[in-house]
Amino acid sequence: MSLFSNVFGSSESQNTSKSKINWIYLTDLGQLNEIMTVSNEKPVAIFKHSTRCSVSRMALKQFENEFDLVDKVDVYFLDLLEHRDISNEIASRFNVYHQSPQLLLIKEGKSVYDVSHSDIDAGELRGNL
Repeated sequence: MSLFSNVFGSSESQNTSKSKINWIYLTDLGQLNEIMTVSNEKPVAIFKHSTRCSVSRMALKQFENEFDLVDKVDVYFLDLLEHRDISNEIASRFNVYHQSPQLLLIKEGKSVYDVSHSDIDAGELRGNL
């Protein structure tokens, strides 16, 4: 593996196996209805990630390293390159501007917090639960 891949990660694989996060992969538009329903009982976070973007990769790694909310929030992972249609629906349904990387917090069916790029921070997410 090249130095570049070690630093920024590979666009061909999602190295989330060492993550403290129990990612739920967002791969179907129908899951957005599930997210809205679940968010009435428990906060739900959505991490939108571009597998070809080094900034997105760095934000993802930082978020995973800082994350300590295992039982407090369900966390969905969206690969933007594979599922742009879902990303577009997220922007429409939750009334947020599409960005990448982006973290949204959904409570009671609404986005109550969304940040992107270097503003993505697990500690800040904790403060908004």
